This record gives sequence, structure tokens and C-alpha cells, in this order.
Amino acid sequence: MSSEQLSNAAIADRFELMADLLELEGAVVYRVLAYRRAAKSLRETAESVARLSAEGRLTSLPGVGETVAAKVAELLGSGEIAALDKLVKRNPPGATTVMRIPGIGPKTARRIFTELGLETVEEVREAAEGQRIRGIGGMGQKTEEAILEGLKDGADATVRRTSIGRLLPLAERIVTELGRCDAVVRCEPAGSLRRFAETGKDVDIVAAVTNRLTASEAFVAQEWVAQVASRGDNRVAAVAHDGTVVELRMVAPKVYGNLLQHLTGSKHHNVALREAAVRAGLKVSEYGIEDVESGEVLACEDEADVYARLGMAWIPPELRENRGEIEAARASRLPDLVQVDQIRGDLHTHTDWSDGKATLEKMVEAARARGYGYMSITDHSPSVGFGMGLDAGRLRDQIERVRALAETLEPGFTLLAGAEVVILRDGSLDYSDELLAELDVVVASVHASHRLSSADQTKRICVALENPHVDILGHPTGRRIGSREPNPLDIEAVIAKAVETRTIIEVSSQPERLDLRDTHVRLAVEAGARLVVDTDAHSVAALDYLRYGVATARRGWATAADIVNTREWPELQAQLGP
Repeated sequence: MSSEQLSNAAIADRFELMADLLELEGAVVYRVLAYRRAAKSLRETAESVARLSAEGRLTSLPGVGETVAAKVAELLGSGEIAALDKLVKRNPPGATTVMRIPGIGPKTARRIFTELGLETVEEVREAAEGQRIRGIGGMGQKTEEAILEGLKDGADATVRRTSIGRLLPLAERIVTELGRCDAVVRCEPAGSLRRFAETGKDVDIVAAVTNRLTASEAFVAQEWVAQVASRGDNRVAAVAHDGTVVELRMVAPKVYGNLLQHLTGSKHHNVALREAAVRAGLKVSEYGIEDVESGEVLACEDEADVYARLGMAWIPPELRENRGEIEAARASRLPDLVQVDQIRGDLHTHTDWSDGKATLEKMVEAARARGYGYMSITDHSPSVGFGMGLDAGRLRDQIERVRALAETLEPGFTLLAGAEVVILRDGSLDYSDELLAELDVVVASVHASHRLSSADQTKRICVALENPHVDILGHPTGRRIGSREPNPLDIEAVIAKAVETRTIIEVSSQPERLDLRDTHVRLAVEAGARLVVDTDAHSVAALDYLRYGVATARRGWATAADIVNTREWPELQAQLGP
């Protein structure tokens, strides 16, 4: 197989399979995670992995070291990876499919195949249907039901949408490069990406141009382009090396605002907008606003003019979901949404004391460079698993180190000693109350037992919120977008308990979490809950995720008054605790 035949996705699939098979065999967790990180990086880069390898630049990708780079070169040269072939030969061919079924995992899958002497997925299905799996110690009817549900026809056929954390950097790169073209007057992302929806199917770019041919040539010449899918007079579609489809729509500058509004959506927002326009005797389209009676068409260079002609204030893209924003805009009651530059500090960050990638000193340096007034170091407690958490002794060592470093910092920045503490199955916490009392900030989070019933999961969290030492409920529903559903949970009951106990609820900025989600943020705002937008950063670069959390809060109609870390530290300090 030649390197031309191997897409980024195909290369990444090999390393994902290596990680799966190593996990199946019980390899050390760090080795498995290393291959998963490499696979993610190889899959998501917008550049050609084959070209990066040929140019000796592959190790510039995060998570790709010399070992992985050598294996990529081996694959591109011979079409095979010897180490992967050995793993494939010594494991049942159906094992990786079964281990990916929710609730099964590698250990259970390996036992099923080994103890029942199975090889294929179909044999596992038959064993579940024949109620043979419940005969394995520790397994029962629920295991069989999970397998049969996971192996339903089409269960794996769902096309997953892509995280905004992956789409937005590509879109911004394209816009920056198009901005260097003399024929492009203005351009920006549109669609769900401009609304900061948590996922999207593709990338839409709107450009005001003076010469469409010149602009389209500049677009397809960019390095991220793997294939030009289609070309027309007003639009060009291309496919990036990571498989993302990007469509460029080009218009004359005088109707840029019309097209931008039209393509930003959402569908429900636009339908409601058009219905309101019809009642006013107007017809709205991407080409202008027509007065039906006179036939006069208003072309809008700026999007705000579209809304003004319809008798309402400009509506921030994040609110365009037909959730009352049109009525609010008409009545001049739109909220003054929170902004990134209003965030004064981060209360949930990690270092290499647990599973972070950067030192304490580097994280502090990065926070100060952002102009923050404070940062809380909240490494994991022991029950997070994988040997990543700090036991009581190590936590006290870290508290001492944080306090010592804090004394060396210039006035104007406050370094806080905190912890992200696991909420155990019964709602108790992973550290003693005595130890928690030594911390400036306590973030309590669920990291295991995600399959509890809604009643038990809700009770578990509410019990934790009763602890007076808990300041923040971290990523409340435990979801991972595209890979783990939210924990079954009565979110309204949790919000009510947080209001009662004066516990702050986190809006995680991690693109794969965005938890609370936007609709839950709005519930919390309406209930009078206090929110915090944190990054849960495990690296210096991840501090930049803040914008995703702020956008999620904005989509939930949150203002700066609703977000506690828009306050300076002295004011926030007075609000922490019961």
C-alpha cells in the first residue's frame, strides 16, 4: 500500500487499534494512552500525515514522539506495522468490537472470549442470546443485554459530528489565510460553528469578494486541502486531510450581511425570523430583504442591518436557536452576555503532580501571561484511578509547594491550593474533612460509577453538595461528547441543591465535555445558581479552551453577574464556601 492511499484517518486507525489491543492485553495504562493520544493527533491534524512524515516534521504534532513517528514511516513504507501485526495475530478478531460496547470494556471482553473460547463477534452475539455469558463469574443478564444492544444492526453506523474544538481552529486558520488574498474583503465562519454549537458536521466560510475566481484559487491552494470536492461560480467545497468538509460561499460585499445571517442559522431561528418578516410584509433571503408590496430589496453589508430592518436588536450568534431570542430582541431585553475578557481567573487546573503535562511553575506563568488575577491548582484525588491521584501525604506536600511559590509572586496574582476530589459512590469524598479544610478551593467531581440509576446518581451528588467544604461541582453530568453519554441525573434537583448549599456549578471549557451544556446553563441561571467557567486545563495550551466554556455559558444566556470568576479575588473569596 502506497503512502498516497493512506489518509490521516487510515493511519490513525492503526494506532487506535494498537491502543485497543494493548488495553485488551492489560498493558500499562500510560502505554495505551500514549497510542490513543498519538492516534487523536494524527487523525485531527489538518495537514497530510504522509507529508509531515516525509519532511521529518511528524514529531511536531502533540503526542507524537520518535517511536510513533518511526512506526508511521514503517507503515507508509511497507503498508504494515510489525508490532501491530503481532498484536492482531495473538488476539481474537472480534475482541476490539466487543470491548467498545458501552459497559463492557477490555477486561470483560477478554474474559468472554477466553473463558468461552470464542473468536468472532457473531459467536459472542450467539453466546449472549443463548444466555451462556451469565455463567461467567461476575457477569449476568445485564452484561448479555448490554452486548446485544451494542451489537444491534446499525448500532455502530451513527455518523458522529465533530467537536467544535477540532473544527474552530481549522476554520480560523482558513479565514486567516484567505484574509491575505487581495480579492477577499471580509470573511468569517458561519453555520453552527459561529453559533458555538458543541459539534458540527462541517465548516462553512462566508467571504465578501471582489473577484470570485481569485478568491477560490486562494482557498483551494491552502495546505490543509486534500481534495477539491466541487467548484461553482459562488461556492467551493474542499476536504481537509482530517476528513472535514469545508465550503466557501462568496458574495459581493454589499450583501455580505444577508448571507452571513442566512448561513449562521440555526434553521429554527431562521424559520421564526422569516415568519416574523412575513407578518410585517417582508421577505427575507440570503440575497436581501424584499418589501413585498413595493418590490424594493434591501441589501445589507452588515448583519446588524438585517435585524434592524426587521425591527429588532442584533442577536448574538450563540443565541440563535429559537429559544425566545427573537421576542427578546424585539423588546430590547437581550441579556448582556458574558465575554472571555471578563474572566479573571481559573479555579480548575492540573499539573504534572497528577495527570497534567506541565509543571506547577509553567501553569502559573501561563495564567499570569493571560492577565489572570488568580489560579487554583486542583490535581486529582486518589480514587480517580490509574495512579494519577495524590494521596493525603502528596497533597500536603503540594499545598506546601503552592504556598511557597505563592509567596514569591508579585502582588496582583493569587495562587490557590485546591484539589479535584472524587465523589465516591455514596456521595462521600475522597479526602477527609480535616484535609479538605486546608484547601482554598475544593472541586468535587464524579469520575466513576457512571451507570448508577438517575435516583442514585442524583442522591450521590446532592450528598456531596451537602459537604460544607465543597466549593464547586465539577463537570456535573460527566459526559464526554461523542464517547460517553451524560450520567442519568435529575439536573434540576442538582441545581436546586446547589442553590440551597450555595455550591458553585462548573461550566467545563473542555471541548469534549462542555458540561454544563447550554440548556442546563440556562436552567441554572433561571434558578439563581452560581456558575464558574473553568478550563480543567491539563496543559498550558488547554488554558485557551476558555472560549469554549464562555461560549457555552453565552448560549445559556449567562451574563457576567452569573459567573463567579468574573470577579476579582477578594470579592470571590468572600463568596466561596457556605
